[in-house]
Amino acid sequence: MDTVNLLTIATIAFLGSFGHCVGMCGGIVVAYSSIKLGGEPSKGYQAAAHLLYSLGRVTTYTTLGAIFGYIGGVVTFNNIANGVLLIVAGIAMVLAGLSLLGKIKFLTIIEHSFSSSSFYKDAFKKILNSKSLFSFYLLGLLNGLLPCGFVYFFAIAAASTASPLYGAIVMFVFGVSTIPTMFSLGFLTSLASSSSFRNMMMSLSSIAVILYGIFTLYNGYTYISNPQKTVQQCHSG
Repeated sequence: MDTVNLLTIATIAFLGSFGHCVGMCGGIVVAYSSIKLGGEPSKGYQAAAHLLYSLGRVTTYTTLGAIFGYIGGVVTFNNIANGVLLIVAGIAMVLAGLSLLGKIKFLTIIEHSFSSSSFYKDAFKKILNSKSLFSFYLLGLLNGLLPCGFVYFFAIAAASTASPLYGAIVMFVFGVSTIPTMFSLGFLTSLASSSSFRNMMMSLSSIAVILYGIFTLYNGYTYISNPQKTVQQCHSG
C-alpha cells in the first residue's frame, strides 16, 4: 500500500462524493440540518455538527476496513491464493465500476435491506430527534452502515490488502476524502443538485474504479506469475 494507491483511492472517493454520495446521503444531511439545526444556531455550532457527523461516518468506514482487511488476510495463504484473491477483487471492482455507470445491476443485486430493518429505523429516528451535539457523531456512525455501492467497492479494495491495518487505511482515506463534499453540501446545493455536474463526476469516478480494478487484476496476475514476489511487494505495486 503505497502513496500512489492511496492517492488513487482518494481521487476516486472525492470524485464519487459529488455524484454518488450526494445522491445517496445528501437527503440525510438536508434532513438532519433542518431538524437538528433549526433555530439558526451559530456557524461554529453548525460546523462542529457537520464535522462530527462526517467523523462518525469515517469511524464506521475505518472499522469496516479493518474487518474486511482481516477477512482478506485470513483467506490468504500463499502467492497463488493471494493472486486469486486479488483477481476476484479486481473483477468485482470492474463490475462495481460498470454498475456505477449504470451498465449493469451488479451493486443493486448485492445490496441488502439493513436500512429498512426496524432496529435501524428506530435508532435513526431516536438519534435524529436528539438535540445533543454528540448525536451528530452517532448519526454518522449509523449512516456509515447504509447499503451503498461505493462503500462496497472500497470494502473490496480493503479486503484485497489482506491486512486489517491497510484495510482500515483504505476505508479511512475513502471516508476522509468524502468529507469536503458532504461538509459543504449546504453551501453548494445548486452545484451538487445539478444532474449534469453529478453525472459527469459519477462517470469520472466510475471510470477510475474500473481502471483501479484492472490494476488490481494485474497485481493478482503478478502474484501467480512470479512466485518470488512478496506480499508487501505486490501490495505496494
